[in-house]
Amino acid sequence: MIVGSFLNDVARFVDANISKVVLNDTVEITSFSVKEVTGSTVGMQYIVPAADVSLVTKIELKDANNNIKTTNNVYVPITTDTLLLHTVQAKEV
Repeated sequence: MIVGSFLNDVARFVDANISKVVLNDTVEITSFSVKEVTGSTVGMQYIVPAADVSLVTKIELKDANNNIKTTNNVYVPITTDTLLLHTVQAKEV
C-alpha cells in the first residue's frame, strides 16, 4: 500500500509539471482560474473562450517545454465562454 503523503508528493510533482492546456492541437490556455493540489488530486479550472473554439475534441496538458503529459479525447460543445474543471489523481492501482 502506498502512503497518502507519497501520493501527495506525486500530485505536487504533476502540478509543477503542467504549464498549459492545449485544445484541439491549436488553442493554448496558460491562465488557470484554479490550479491546486488537494491530497492526491491536482485540480485545474480554466476558461475556454467561445471565440476561439466551438467544439473541444481533444485536451492535452503540457509542460513548459511543450511536452505532452496527458491527452484526452472528449466531446464538449462550446457555445459561450465555458469554465472547465480538469482533475488528475495520483492513486495506487
